Amino acid sequence: MAKESTTIEVGEPSTVTKSTSHEKKKGFVAAAAGGGHKRGLAIFDFLLRLAAIGITIGASSVMFTAEETLPFFTQFLQFQAGYDDFPTFQFFVIAIAIVASYLVLALPFSIVTIVRPLAVVPRLILLISDTVVLTLTTSAAAAAASIVYLAHNGNANTNWLPICQQFGDFCQTASTAVVAASISVVFFVLLIVISAIALKRH
Repeated sequence: MAKESTTIEVGEPSTVTKSTSHEKKKGFVAAAAGGGHKRGLAIFDFLLRLAAIGITIGASSVMFTAEETLPFFTQFLQFQAGYDDFPTFQFFVIAIAIVASYLVLALPFSIVTIVRPLAVVPRLILLISDTVVLTLTTSAAAAAASIVYLAHNGNANTNWLPICQQFGDFCQTASTAVVAASISVVFFVLLIVISAIALKRH
């Protein structure tokens, strides 16, 4: 009686296992590379926010201290100009202070994107919030810039005389605050672009 022989082939499963392991390693390396790129963007985002905090605090503080009293006065009148004489400048101080507070509160979310660069939720929150705050910053800076322009040049059609010839220090201080706020607008645009790129590459 002839004995039946069986043959077991074990070569192919080993090859499949090695191939699968190689693909997993390639995927892990690709993910690590993407995470490193996002971490670099997150660090840049954090540094921009720190710079924006300093600029917005400076802009609000400078405008808040904008005041000048002319050296001559009469018995009944004293010629003085201050930020609180202009509702637009008051709005500027409050709005930019709110923006600075937001930037401080947003720092933890920025840190989370550094620790977890592939996380989508904190990056999306920053993108939406930055867009809203950019609108507030732009409106405050633009409104204040229009008043500064009128203070420097006046308006002949409305008989608005330029006051910067008399209140030079006041106008210089207000102009500095407006320029600082305009720089913060550029920073917010960069922050939004960074968030958009980070989300797009996810």
